[in-house]
Parts: sequence; C-alpha cells; structure tokens
Amino acid sequence: MSILVTRPHPDNVATADNLRTRGHAVLLAPALKLEPVAFHGEIEVSFDAVLVTSANAIRAVAPQLADLGLLPLPLFAVGEHTAAVAREAGFAEVIVAGGDAASLRHKVMQSARDKVLKKNSTLLYLAGADLSRDLGGELGAEGFRVVTQTTYRMAPVKHLPREVCEGFAAHGIEAVLHYSRRSARAFLDAARDEGVEISALAIPHCCLSETVAGVLRDAGASQVLVAATPDETALFDTLERALRTRLA
Repeated sequence: MSILVTRPHPDNVATADNLRTRGHAVLLAPALKLEPVAFHGEIEVSFDAVLVTSANAIRAVAPQLADLGLLPLPLFAVGEHTAAVAREAGFAEVIVAGGDAASLRHKVMQSARDKVLKKNSTLLYLAGADLSRDLGGELGAEGFRVVTQTTYRMAPVKHLPREVCEGFAAHGIEAVLHYSRRSARAFLDAARDEGVEISALAIPHCCLSETVAGVLRDAGASQVLVAATPDETALFDTLERALRTRLA
C-alpha cells in the first residue's frame, strides 16, 4: 500500500524521502507544474523588504535575484520551508512567519510596531499568478505600499502517471496528501479524466488546511482530515491518524 503525494516537483522529492523514512511506500503524482514568469525590464522602485508566500516564487526568479538587487533586502517568508529556499538563493536576512498568509501579514505588521520596518515601507511581493488571498491589499490598508510581481504560475497536470492509475484500480493507494487548493482541484480533474475518481474519493485525503480540505469535501470525499497547523510535520501526524483509523 502506498501514500500518494500530489505536491509539485521538486518539493515532492523531499516529502517522499520523509515518508519512506517513516516506513511508507510512496507514489508521486504532481498535480501542478511550475512555469516561471520572468521580470521584464528593470525595477524602478526602491523597496524596503520582500514578501514571499511560496518557495516557488523564489525558485522561479532565482537567476535574476542578484541583478535585481533584491538579495540585500530583508525577506519575509511564509514559513520555514520557504525561508530555507530563500537562504539558499542568497537572502541573508529572512524573517519567518507561521506558515500561512495570515501569519505573514501579522509578522510584517509586528515588524512595523517593533520599528524594524517603517509603517509606510514599500514592499515587493513575489507571488504566483493565482492568489487565494489579497495580501497586498490587506497590507496596503495598513499603510504599506505593496508592489505585487508575478514570478510564476502553476499549470495543472492533465494526466496521472500510469502507476498511480494502476494503484487506484488495484486499491493499492491508502491515502493522498494535498498541499494546496489548486493542486487538489487539479488532482480531482485528472482523476476524473482517468476514470479513477470513485476509487480516489473512497480513501483518506490529508490536507494542509481547511481551504484545501473544502475542495475535497465538495468533490464528495468522505474521509478528509486537516493538519493541526499548516506544516508538513502536522500533515504527517494527520496521515498517521488516518491510517490508524482505517485499521481500527
């Protein structure tokens, strides 16, 4: 029996390794594919800090970071994983939020209260093409000037790998891990197109947040579990709970 990971590459590789360390067999079916959107021309605004809600936003623009003059700026990262990617890309000052956009907003506002940032600072938000929350607008309402720059888009993968379809057909997949609302929708669309939707919806789906879980519930999944906090450790704990419940 295998755990199906729908997380995009390259993060799915680390997830698979962690699951194997815990004794699980793993199948990979990235539901989304990263497509970089490069900066065009030079940045004409002077920024005080950078905001990032996804590691992919950094990966997509990594070759341009030095030329854009962004690396000396403080970077506010949504969580530890994104922070690690930011440090690898060359950012020296990385401030880490609690794992979601709400905590990132709070971290920025707290930095202003602590005089780390000026209340009217100009912030560069490196973002994806599809945003689930208007972080720029929320911070703008608090007095910050936020410039949102799209650096990537995540394109749905239309087909599931053959071994995944065979796994569903043979009832060899015991749970699915979901990391984002868009990837959950893309997975469901692909499962429907491949004719394995009924089998896919019959097993536990472990989700990083309630927003992700809602997509699965709306599709008819009956066993949807949500991580206590929006991080992979909590998601793995949720997976173990789901598997224990199935065996009980």
